[in-house]
Amino acid sequence: MNAPVVTRFAPSPTGFLHIGGARTALFNWLYARGRGGKFLLRIEDTDRARSTPEATEAILKGMAWLGLDHDGEIVSQFENAPRHAAVAQELLAAGKAYKCFASQDEITAFRDAAKAEGRSTLYRSPWRDADPANHPDAPYVIRIKAPLEGTTVIRDQVQGDVTIRNDQLDDMILLRSDGTPVYMLAVVVDDHDMGVTHVIRGDDHLNNAARQMMIYEAMGWDVPVWAHIPLIHGADGKKLSKRHGALGAQEYQVMGFPAAGMRNYLARLGWSHGDDEFFTDAQAKEWFDLDGIRKSPAQFDLKKLENLCGQHIAQADDAALRREIEAYLDAAGKAALTEAQADGLERAMYCLKDRAKTFPELLEKAAFILASRPIEPDEKASKNLDTVSRGILSELTPHLQNASWNKETLEEVLNGFAAAHDTKFGKLAGPLRAALAGRAVTPSVFDMMLVLGRDETLARLTDAAT
Repeated sequence: MNAPVVTRFAPSPTGFLHIGGARTALFNWLYARGRGGKFLLRIEDTDRARSTPEATEAILKGMAWLGLDHDGEIVSQFENAPRHAAVAQELLAAGKAYKCFASQDEITAFRDAAKAEGRSTLYRSPWRDADPANHPDAPYVIRIKAPLEGTTVIRDQVQGDVTIRNDQLDDMILLRSDGTPVYMLAVVVDDHDMGVTHVIRGDDHLNNAARQMMIYEAMGWDVPVWAHIPLIHGADGKKLSKRHGALGAQEYQVMGFPAAGMRNYLARLGWSHGDDEFFTDAQAKEWFDLDGIRKSPAQFDLKKLENLCGQHIAQADDAALRREIEAYLDAAGKAALTEAQADGLERAMYCLKDRAKTFPELLEKAAFILASRPIEPDEKASKNLDTVSRGILSELTPHLQNASWNKETLEEVLNGFAAAHDTKFGKLAGPLRAALAGRAVTPSVFDMMLVLGRDETLARLTDAAT
């Protein structure tokens, strides 16, 4: 196909954006963005009993957090119902669909008898070839005329060619007796009208493709490129479900995972580019292709997610990381940072980013810059502030008052002070950590002193010494 690539993500607004849906959206986004195409969004809200505005909002927020921007206006499937119905009427007028007056009781009786006799329970309506002159004045559905012989081949870019015998396809209902279109018709009409060239979706839709192809071919429309991707399983090898833990995309934001790390991980969940594990968005857009998607289900592994997220935090731009942490705090319902705290956090990023896999871990390391005087040491840190240690801090403070405030000089002063007291710097580190951060585990003492600055460092040391 030479037409520009157009993909779509079409969630049902009956709940949050779960991880499987997020990965489907990501694959469609990557495929379109990597080819200069369009990535469209359609909300499949035809199930009016279960569709809610809150669920739609949750889906949009999840996509926004993941950075999956879409092109054009959001399409509502429900609002397109008149168009869907018009296509059914068009097929009826062309003789490619027919009115079926069979009642539900008649259909049930047919299937019960077929089952008892060991025959196929696939319903064959007696109205398929009935003379319209014999049509009763009664409710009816519109059914498509399925091919009776031969085979339908789904040429799938992931699953390969899938062949289905046409005698296994029923005359699918297009329009219900109340005039409302069915989902299978709506999907095809919307995809055609939106110009979708590639349908990338879960392989639980694979069987739907054969039935949807009947509509494409009856209307004389181009069939899109199919790519049905395997579902995601939990570590136990079973389909991912609520018992496997957090499933909503936004829940991972609340847990403090960076969006770039989640994109990287979801891209690797069922797709690969050689042995590459860590990559940027630009690389993912360049590399992503349908032939890299595996046929077997992917397993969700929280440890791998954490590892990739740690690498993305370590390489992130400091200002961007500050903004994403502020968004995380808001999403998690935690107190916002003051301007001074946020500025201090950004200054300290260089000594916080390494080995932090999530934002809560990073913020724990940042406690020294986010705290304000007087610093209250925790139980473990308090043990490093006995009478002797306080005396050492009191004696150390004058040595720092006139020192040049750079790492080399500070190392020289502190190591010299330790040597003068016939000890090693390691013996000073515990009391210094307790004084500067109130914690026993912190970034390096020198980094904390540099980030805090001379005045704040000396003030905290003086507080701890008294």
